[in-house]
Order: sequence, then structure tokens, then C-alpha cells
Amino acid sequence: MKPHRGAAPAAELSWVRSSYSGANGDCVEVAALPDGSRLLRDSKRPHSPAIAFGAGLFDAFIHSITTGGSAVR
Repeated sequence: MKPHRGAAPAAELSWVRSSYSGANGDCVEVAALPDGSRLLRDSKRPHSPAIAFGAGLFDAFIHSITTGGSAVR
């Protein structure tokens, strides 16, 4: 994981908010990049750097947080 500072500005991407987000504004958003990697950001700070995940690492991260397991395979 590393901060995203790629060629495409994060503001121009299509961001999807977590379906678990409540009305209190404490949300995470995910954007897909053309190479299959994903960006993750705090919706309250859309201009801050996003965390970049390679496609396989993002899948492992999601698996880890949904099962309580390790993200490292």
C-alpha cells in the first residue's frame, strides 16, 4: 500500500462509497484504475492522498477485513 500520486487526479476517478457507510459521514470510498488496482480514501478528505492497492493485494485486504484473517497470502 502506498499513497496514490499517479497521472490521473483522484478527483477525476469514479469513487464508490461503502454500502456500510452511515449517515454520520464516516465513510471510505474505492476507485478502480484501468490496470485493475484500486484506490481507497476517506470521504471526508477527498483531496488527501488515497491508498493504492494492486489488484491482488486489494482482494486480500477485503478478504482479511471480512473474515478477520491475514491479508498476506
